[in-house]
Amino acid sequence: MTQEAPARRRHEKYDRLIAAAQARPRLTVAVAHPCDEASLGAALEAADLGLITPVLVGPRPRIAAAACGRDLAAFRIVESAHSHDSADRAVALVRAGEAGALMKGSLHTDELMGAVVRREGGLRTERRLSHCFVMDVPGHDDPLIVTDAAINIAPTLEEKRDIVQNAIDLAHSFGIEVVRVAIVSAMETVNPKVPSTLDAAALCKMADRGQITGAVLDGPLALDNAIDRGAAAIKQIQSPVAGRANVLVVPDLEAANMLAKSLTFLADADAAGIVLGARVPIILTSRADSRLTRLASCAVASLFAAGRRAETPRPGVQG
Repeated sequence: MTQEAPARRRHEKYDRLIAAAQARPRLTVAVAHPCDEASLGAALEAADLGLITPVLVGPRPRIAAAACGRDLAAFRIVESAHSHDSADRAVALVRAGEAGALMKGSLHTDELMGAVVRREGGLRTERRLSHCFVMDVPGHDDPLIVTDAAINIAPTLEEKRDIVQNAIDLAHSFGIEVVRVAIVSAMETVNPKVPSTLDAAALCKMADRGQITGAVLDGPLALDNAIDRGAAAIKQIQSPVAGRANVLVVPDLEAANMLAKSLTFLADADAAGIVLGARVPIILTSRADSRLTRLASCAVASLFAAGRRAETPRPGVQG
């Protein structure tokens, strides 16, 4: 008796994101130091799918070695001396208007972000930089945004305002019409002994006063009653967000990172990563990312950049 192979999980949410991005003009992306097979391959495959036009920034011999025999004649290569130089030159391409996004190659995240946040010659804006995971979670109808899991370690209330607004802007860019933001804590009541509940209440009032726009906010909400209607009903929480959140704002980097990785490794979710708040979106990938996750990260950046360029309605990516 032969054993049947396990069914391959479908990724409808990421497939919709990629299809929506393919309907947009290609995004020119400065790829910083694509000197291993994984990072270079992701950029080239995204180009093959019509998502991006990559500009490869790095030492030419190392890029060629990572190509594993693929002809790179069709791609622009900007020569650099080493990884720090790759980051600087990639940022310079954006500042010169020659690229509309950055993509992390095989250099360390700190090297790339150091070039981005540099006061002279960087890509800073008045908005705080923050990271969003766009997660494809089995059993969850829409892409789920989790923030901030990679940039802001212990954000202040003011920084959380920007983190929330960045996530809202991202959600709108890929077609979520009603953005429902849950400010997550360990409980759903305000407790002066738990600072994250105070921040949650303040953020909701900031939304009431127009300091945060484009979404419905509620918090504090515990994770269960943020995403599960049954849990919200048991707690008798009357809210347009409870049980239906599509954005989860978590108190600090540790909690957000553990939540995202728990979903990835225990719930078979995928997590596409992007940094917002700079002049252009920044595609952050990890060596552990799957092929589809890398492509979805490129698609999310493309949709976000397109949304910033145009006022026309965006292609919907919801079912």
